[in-house]
Amino acid sequence: MASIVTLHFREIAPHTETISLLGHEISVRHIGCNKNLDEMATHIAELDGTVDAIALQGIARTLRLGKQTVPHSMTQRLFTIAEKTPVVDGSGVRATMERWAVRLAADAQPGIWARKRVLMVPLTNHHGLAQALGQYTEHVRYADSIVFFALPDPVGMGRTGTLATIAKPALAQMKDFTFNRIFPAAGTAGVSRSVAPFEWADILAGDMGSIRRYAPSSLKGKLIVAETATDDDIADLTARGAHGIVTVIPPLGSALAQHSAATFEACLVAIRPDKTVPLTENTYLNLMAELEWQPGIRFLQPESANINRFAFVIHPLSVSFISKHPTFRLARYLPDRLVEWTAAFIPPFFVSKIRGIESPATGQKVEGYLITLGATPKELMRRDAGFVYRRLIHAARMAERFGARIMGLGAFTSVVGDAGITVAQKADIAITSGNSLTVAATLETAKQAVVKMGLRLENSADAKVMVIGATGSIGSVCSRLLAQAVPNITLVAPRPEKLIQLKRTIESESPGANVTISTSADEYVSESDLIVTTTTALNTRIVDITQCKPGAVICDIARPPDITAEEAALRPDVLVIESGEILLPGKPDFGYDIGLPPGVAYACLAETALLAMEGRFEDYTVGRNIDMARVKEIYRLFKKHGLQLSGLRSHGHFLTDEDIARKRALADELRRHPEKLAEIQAAQLPSRRKNTAQQNGNIAGMAIAVGAAVGVVGGWMLRRKRKS
Repeated sequence: MASIVTLHFREIAPHTETISLLGHEISVRHIGCNKNLDEMATHIAELDGTVDAIALQGIARTLRLGKQTVPHSMTQRLFTIAEKTPVVDGSGVRATMERWAVRLAADAQPGIWARKRVLMVPLTNHHGLAQALGQYTEHVRYADSIVFFALPDPVGMGRTGTLATIAKPALAQMKDFTFNRIFPAAGTAGVSRSVAPFEWADILAGDMGSIRRYAPSSLKGKLIVAETATDDDIADLTARGAHGIVTVIPPLGSALAQHSAATFEACLVAIRPDKTVPLTENTYLNLMAELEWQPGIRFLQPESANINRFAFVIHPLSVSFISKHPTFRLARYLPDRLVEWTAAFIPPFFVSKIRGIESPATGQKVEGYLITLGATPKELMRRDAGFVYRRLIHAARMAERFGARIMGLGAFTSVVGDAGITVAQKADIAITSGNSLTVAATLETAKQAVVKMGLRLENSADAKVMVIGATGSIGSVCSRLLAQAVPNITLVAPRPEKLIQLKRTIESESPGANVTISTSADEYVSESDLIVTTTTALNTRIVDITQCKPGAVICDIARPPDITAEEAALRPDVLVIESGEILLPGKPDFGYDIGLPPGVAYACLAETALLAMEGRFEDYTVGRNIDMARVKEIYRLFKKHGLQLSGLRSHGHFLTDEDIARKRALADELRRHPEKLAEIQAAQLPSRRKNTAQQNGNIAGMAIAVGAAVGVVGGWMLRRKRKS
């Protein structure tokens, strides 16, 4: 059996253990040296030739900070005493194991490092860890000047440029420091350290003793990365609220590593096949390459374990939403147009955390992060796609830092440009528009509404449906699926060439379908039993509801809605419903008013949460061509994980059976007495003409104002030119 001895710089109770490594049994004897280097030297001399390797724990032969390296003034002699037995301090394997552990942890827990803020505590002798983490995030800072010199925050959060400046003078002093100062024990610091860098960080990485000693008492949400973690370390970090621990040395039989890099290096020395080869990095690499291991990862808080995370992007639907936010409450005193224009430039920011969602089928818990843009639909549609892409990519990076592995695009962010394709290509996490579940929920909601209104659409020769915005990403799939159930369908969209293509697609998929296409809905409104509106039109009347068939159902998917509450009131017999909102399983808490009842989410948000619940972290619904197979698949997942339609809603209010009964009675009355319907329509005609004239007047007024402004600016420029 191979044997090694680990000499600890601090006092410990002597003990011996046996560990297994690469098929070898190794006896490991631990001896404390009571912070005395002379005592350590004596043990080395006594052990020379009696064991296979000697590990020195709690000291370092050299110190490295950035690219600068310096021998420690008090340890060089310790490595020249033994003539037969190799003496190691862990530096031969530490950097390699740190790099490897970071990669393995990323494979085991995708997103664990992504975009996180990392504070090295300290960077000294942990360059491998810093370099590896730097491949996953650009936010790596160094606390060496805080830890070793108690300097203030700006220097402590050193960047690469700062590091290059301070490394050499810092090491010139540190080479004479005692090891109590370089590798401190957990406890209370004699001199308080700056708190701000620790609060800034998501991850504290480096030396466990330094982290426990110098970090503030609250470590809520922090991830700790170190060589090892003892039971005392775990208890302390748990009590301080740390999110979890990752250890970068092979655990060797325990959940988290409890053997230092020095002990691990000594074990490799003891079992190396050829005792004559020099102890170089290549010698260790070939042994380490045979390891099958995972870094120790433990989540310390019960709520942190077994949680999949997602993010969802929202934006204000109107200027009034902006002024309702506490941060922007003063905006209500400014002109709406100025507020709307300015808000579009606000970078994405965190709104709230979504908690409490849990699948009843699998027990999988999910958490979400709401991130908002500042732009309203008008601004999103007015600006070029690149303007929106940049903000969505910024939001995706924020989501990564929060630990999300998929991000959903809400409302108009899912229709701008190429409907998520570019964002998916440039983001490092999965992207979905949520449109697959939006389609499924819309059709299921429409089906329930039609049944409640007493209409028969499926397999009825006279039934007719109309889809407005039919060539859009949602509209086209809705049209194709509806055509499979209802024989007569009218497709409405502004571009005839797209309508022709969609008509041909439907007729090839559903040979019995009778497909009519039009660039205007007006001619077919009075014939349609069900109307689905999926437009992105703004300030434009989509449907003249007064012309609707008695008892018709309008399923309004658009946000902002195509049919206002005032318009719906003109025909109380017509059922106007929103697209299917979803009741999420568990006890959802959005932490923010998204305009829906507690626990109820828009289908696009629900799809994002559902994919996180299923662990499907992939670009799911992106682009304008929604795969019907994915619509059917997401509906199966909807059923599997216990999601439910929240019920029929109209302009923010749930409809009761009594509400539906009243509409049905009114519809029956109008069917029996068509002259009453004609009277209603005739009564609204002057109002419609007035609104049209008013809109034309507004347009003319705007044109005059713009012309006047152009004249003023033109005159001013002409005067400047003459003066020059």
